[in-house]
Amino acid sequence: MGTEESRDWREQRRRAVAAHAAADEHRRLAEQAEAAGLVAEFVAEARRRGLPTERLTATGHGGRGRYRTRLRGWYVDRARSRAVDVDGRFHLLVVPGGLRARLFGADPQPSPAPLVVGAGGRDGESVPLRTLLRRRLADTA
Repeated sequence: MGTEESRDWREQRRRAVAAHAAADEHRRLAEQAEAAGLVAEFVAEARRRGLPTERLTATGHGGRGRYRTRLRGWYVDRARSRAVDVDGRFHLLVVPGGLRARLFGADPQPSPAPLVVGAGGRDGESVPLRTLLRRRLADTA
């Protein structure tokens, strides 16, 4: 392979990698937008039904301890590890924990809601976000 061919090949590979990364980013943003829409629909329906909110708590890493938060909203899974707050933000309620969190409470940050909750987890159990939110609303009917 000559120098010119080598340069051409490297340039083709660089363009292919960049195109692949751009496609992945586009897919990720589209999924986040769809999931955000599902969460917004859930909040609107929960409010319409008068579903009471509650003070959310977080669990420490490794499942040790429960910590108060300043958040109000609805747990969306039975493990009480995922929730939607009253502002329509999705939260994974697992925090580092420790003495500071025990004394002053934890401050879990919102994260983009996944379209499939638990995907890629080691236990192999995953559920579509739409199903999880529908179940939560059905539990109150």
